[in-house]
Amino acid sequence: MNKQIYKGHFARKRFGQFFLIDQFIINKIVDALNPKPNEIIIEIGPGLGALTLPVSKYIDKMIVIELDRNLVSILAKDPIFRTKLTIIENDVMKINFSAIAKEKGKSLRIFGNLPYNISTSLIFYLINYINNIIDMNFMLQKEVVNRLIAEPNTKIYGRLSIMAQYYYNIITILEIPSSSFIPIPKVNSSVIRLIPHQKNPYTICNVKLLNYIVTQAFNQRRKVVYNSLNNLFSIQDFKQLGINKNYRAENISVENYCKLASRLEKNRSKNNIF
Repeated sequence: MNKQIYKGHFARKRFGQFFLIDQFIINKIVDALNPKPNEIIIEIGPGLGALTLPVSKYIDKMIVIELDRNLVSILAKDPIFRTKLTIIENDVMKINFSAIAKEKGKSLRIFGNLPYNISTSLIFYLINYINNIIDMNFMLQKEVVNRLIAEPNTKIYGRLSIMAQYYYNIITILEIPSSSFIPIPKVNSSVIRLIPHQKNPYTICNVKLLNYIVTQAFNQRRKVVYNSLNNLFSIQDFKQLGINKNYRAENISVENYCKLASRLEKNRSKNNIF
């Protein structure tokens, strides 16, 4: 078999397409998702339906979002899916998930095998709809998962780690070898669950300011944090907050970044940022 072709479909590199073919892994993912008949479930990037089919057996209707016109045509013609699926042919980054939740009268469960080329930007995009989401179950490049769950004092801890952990409880579900896909990717994958915090464990802060501070700190991650943020904070600010001004960006916890954002909120009239 030409490994770029699966079930008559050419895997399209620009869409980051890799098709899951390992039935054992598929079963494990569906078991972990545990779909219920009354839930509003949305799949991002259903591909050829490897996960869509087993999930749809547990529910009456589900929504799938697919950009590839050829895959949309394949799914639409499948007699098994015809009565089950609402197919949205669009870029997921243009979808208003709040409108879907309002139309359905329920919060959403979202899952999918995310293309590697949009996974990080999509997770940030979905933060906009966090109040309409019960949970998100995603298959991601393992490197991205490691960054999501990274802790302070590690090289992979960064903006993605901090912003995701501020919003979500992140649980690793399953590791998936590259051999589970066609074509075979050069990386391994993991399945994770992101559950919005019901009660945020961190200091509630202005998220725009949090993102601004974190971005500025990690753009100059080799500098000590006082040098990268001294246009925003004084030595006295760091001292009062109990944060070592000689730390680098990767040494500061999510909680302490939230404290910095709250301090900047108090001082922002003189900082003229937002």
